[in-house]
Amino acid sequence: MRKAQIFYNGRLAGLLTKSGGLYRFTYDKAYMAATGNRPISLTLPMREAPYESTDLFPAFVNLLSEGSNKAMQSQLLKIDENDYFGLLLATAGGDRIGPLTIKEDDASAKDDHASAGN
Repeated sequence: MRKAQIFYNGRLAGLLTKSGGLYRFTYDKAYMAATGNRPISLTLPMREAPYESTDLFPAFVNLLSEGSNKAMQSQLLKIDENDYFGLLLATAGGDRIGPLTIKEDDASAKDDHASAGN
């Protein structure tokens, strides 16, 4: 399972996961409880139940490059062009225009490294 923390204006808003062919986004309970926090997207209004889809949610796809830029990023980063989750983790964590920042979940990265040694 791959996991990414989703930040909205620097605040942890939720967790995006991919397991097999299923994407899941779940809002952080503390984020939802705090006054003044907004949904990360109009297509993902705040709710307790997780969102699930076989396609990466448009709010995240829109953070990815397209066309020749995507091809160049994929080649330079050695990530398959169809690995949207991998591209998202590799390209959406730094300085960005807009409120969303994506960071790989540390526990997920440690689990992947541990299982690679087996």
